[in-house]
This record gives sequence, structure tokens and C-alpha cells, in this order.
Amino acid sequence: MSTVTRAYLDQRLAAADRCSREAAMAGAKAAAVATVAAAVPTLASVRMLPWARAHLNPTGQALIISTVAGMAYFIVADKAILSMARKHSFEDAPDHLKNTSL
Repeated sequence: MSTVTRAYLDQRLAAADRCSREAAMAGAKAAAVATVAAAVPTLASVRMLPWARAHLNPTGQALIISTVAGMAYFIVADKAILSMARKHSFEDAPDHLKNTSL
């Protein structure tokens, strides 16, 4: 086994930091879109549907909208991190591990 140098660790840390920033931005963009996509039908249904008017108070409406936004953030951020990790995981691997075709 080879020794790990400080420069190598700094390079890997910088790459991980860049990946996490990109994933956070992608998640934030998805959360913004999901917020609008959930808010429009939720608020419209409260005005038009008698059941929604009777059972969805403002707290319930906010809970629906924020849950959708939170789910979108974490799902997109997680997928972005996993795809970047998968893309970079075999760069430094030995040659016999890079050929994974069966």
C-alpha cells in the first residue's frame, strides 16, 4: 500500500466540497420548483373544494407544501451526490477493478 500524502487528501476534500455544493444547489432549485408545484393546487383546492375548505387549515396547508419541498430537496441532493460519487469512484482504482463488465 502506498502512503497517502497531504496534497492528495486536500485534493479529495476539495472535490468532495465541490460535489456537496453542487448537490445542495440542485436540491435548492428542486425545492423551489416543488414548492410552487405543491402550493398552487393546495391553495386552489382550499378555495374551491368544500372538503378541503373544512379540513385544511393554514397549518395543514403549510405542512403539505413544506413536506413536498423538503422531500424534493433531499431526493435531488441525494441523487446528485450519489451520481457524482459513482462517476468519480473508479478514477483512482486499479485497472483490474475498472473493467466491471460481465
